Amino acid sequence: MDNAHQKYPYRCLPLVVANQYGWEILSTHHVRASWDGTSKAKGLCVENLYGDGPLHCRSHFGEGVLTFHIPFLFKTPDGWNLMVLGPTNSSKDGIAALDGIIETDWAHSTFTMNWRFTRACTVEFAIGEPICLFFPIQRGVLEMFRGEFRMLEANQEFENKFRDWSLSRDRFLSGLEKGKPEVVAQGWQKDYTQAAKDKKSLAHPFTNGTSSIERGRTDSNHERSTHK
Repeated sequence: MDNAHQKYPYRCLPLVVANQYGWEILSTHHVRASWDGTSKAKGLCVENLYGDGPLHCRSHFGEGVLTFHIPFLFKTPDGWNLMVLGPTNSSKDGIAALDGIIETDWAHSTFTMNWRFTRACTVEFAIGEPICLFFPIQRGVLEMFRGEFRMLEANQEFENKFRDWSLSRDRFLSGLEKGKPEVVAQGWQKDYTQAAKDKKSLAHPFTNGTSSIERGRTDSNHERSTHK
């Protein structure tokens, strides 16, 4: 985002918020991994290019899956899971992060963070590069929702707000296309950002009694790992 022209991505508030959501685990080593495209675990070679201490990265499952052992035990309140996935909006050429949901309110084993190669190639993870992102999610909340299709006209106030925004958006884009100075100088409309400032924040910081992370074993229990 910092390297983009005029840092345009920062104009997208949903993108910025998503990039700040959750906690990251960083690589402690500079790792090079090469996959030959075969299914066997030996088809993936892992090299430690730099870094002190044990290397928590190996080929274990085969099928081009690179496994990072997460040497922590996570404990969440009853009814809360841990969503574990790759770093947000950070694609990596040749390899993709695998997602997992772990019931950390009762699990007493460590888990693994896994990336799967998309083709036979070589990738590297630098020291300090995010290898894992996690955040708590409440179990059963998704089942409380039921999707519905409704006609926009069913909510007149909502429809009016949408129509006003849509017309404003069309005028703005037309002005940009025609190079109108006042529109070009505006840059972008900022409707979402301005509306968000008028809303009260719903975010609350964690307190010491709501969640904790306990140092665990450095080796993962693969048979019981819920993130594979």
